[in-house]
Amino acid sequence: MRPFDFLSNAVRAKDIFTVLAKHGFANLLNQIDPQGGWWQRLVPQPKENRTLWERTRLAMEELGPTFVKAGQLMSMRPDAFPHALIYELRKLQNSVRPLPFSEMRAVLMEELPADISQSFAEFSETPIASASLAQVYFAKLHDGREVAVKIQRPDLRKTVEADLDLLTWFAHQIHQRVAALQPYDLPAVVEEVKVNLLRELDFRHEARNQQYFNALNPHPDRVFAPYVVDELSSERVLVMERVTGAPVGSSRLSPAESKRIAANGATSLVHQVLIAGFFHADPHAGNVLVTTDGRLCFLDWGMAGNLTRRMRLGLADLFLAAVDQDAERIVQIAADLGSPSGRADLRAMERDVTLALREDFNRAIGRIQLGRAMLKLLFIFGQNGINITRDYSLMAKALLSIEEVSRTLDPEFDLRTVARPVFLELQRDRTGPRAMIRESRSLLRSLLAGARELPGDIFRIIRRIEHDDLTIKFQHKGLEQLDDAVTSAANRITLGVIIGSLIMGSSLIIHTNVGPYLFGYPALGMVGYMLSALLGFYVIFDIFRHGRHK
Repeated sequence: MRPFDFLSNAVRAKDIFTVLAKHGFANLLNQIDPQGGWWQRLVPQPKENRTLWERTRLAMEELGPTFVKAGQLMSMRPDAFPHALIYELRKLQNSVRPLPFSEMRAVLMEELPADISQSFAEFSETPIASASLAQVYFAKLHDGREVAVKIQRPDLRKTVEADLDLLTWFAHQIHQRVAALQPYDLPAVVEEVKVNLLRELDFRHEARNQQYFNALNPHPDRVFAPYVVDELSSERVLVMERVTGAPVGSSRLSPAESKRIAANGATSLVHQVLIAGFFHADPHAGNVLVTTDGRLCFLDWGMAGNLTRRMRLGLADLFLAAVDQDAERIVQIAADLGSPSGRADLRAMERDVTLALREDFNRAIGRIQLGRAMLKLLFIFGQNGINITRDYSLMAKALLSIEEVSRTLDPEFDLRTVARPVFLELQRDRTGPRAMIRESRSLLRSLLAGARELPGDIFRIIRRIEHDDLTIKFQHKGLEQLDDAVTSAANRITLGVIIGSLIMGSSLIIHTNVGPYLFGYPALGMVGYMLSALLGFYVIFDIFRHGRHK
């Protein structure tokens, strides 16, 4: 992270302080800047009685496009934030006032391989959508194809990077000074948001995601993503198929058609998650169109999730355990998938998981909301030190979104019904004949690789033996105390032999009665007795000092 230059961002920082104070975060600002207070004189206290999370959303909307997009990305971290905040962040509106085409033209001219008239037969300068990062226009190619052209706002990267630097600075200040918010690890979350947002500024990632989905999609007659015109697309311009249709909420369909399309969309997403391992991360109502030919089109592929085979199998086990209301099994699976830290309290987690399932996945009262339940479960895991991968968070957000979209079309929609065939397909992939053949092949390849290497390894050992170059190292572990005990015993035995020898030699000298004398006895013998006594007292003292007399 590059060093933060507060002076060059002072005006924007003042704007942020003002907006936060306006929406009732004066106490938080006091903790960040206890010497400040200028904003308290400028900003009236909020009069509306709103929740903390509502005020957070409103403040982000007023702070502008970068904070709106950051809030939307933060809504994809249900493992890091309370579900009440997640729901508010999902309401953030991504539409902003459009810029005139005269300002957007420069970006288009810089990114296109040729002039606008050479690239397009027709180009409408009136935007049909305006979001925080880009504006969308309709155009027609020279071969007659109608396309949508997504153009990034001018100088956007510089503005976004400056706002993200400020957001990073605020996150570190809050983490250091506000004890109540330290468990959420805001700096780590903001850093992740920063990486993902800067990635979204490169439209080539979105183009590749759309192309990859269409390549994996088994049912293009039901769902699809717009095809991409590669030769005209670049980092800041994305040219793709123009899709004719209506948003899910405003489509006019018969009840039977609504049920069919709802099932198709949900089946596709479950297939994306569990079978393909690649899925649209934010399929909310604004990103899903019902086309005139009765298909669903997934738009805005700027954010996509990826799951490995092991992660998909673990997720399937997690779903089945949730359906069975098995809280203990859910905690075990989460611990296996997320490598819990030392502070994880699995018993407390079982209690919290049980309550979450009772609230949002309770068949007894007819409340079956798998997406909402997954959001709560991931938050419980995160709060208890089980760090589930970010793609699981994207998955939970995607499930919640598609569940809501499907219920818009079919109020009686049940995700379990459409997910059951996909689970059966995954089970066949997991335990069926193909899985056994695949695992047998993998085992055989490993055995063959080892067999090929074995003769060479044996030959190298034999050659080293022939050249007397074979060394075998033995290392005993856990025997350090035994070694110390043997050394101490040997030292004491040596002292005992010395003391005994001194006593015997001194006794012989005393009996010879040879001068000089000390206290009427031969002096040399008396000195020997005294040395023996001193050494004997030292041995006794050492034994009692180290507690080895027991």
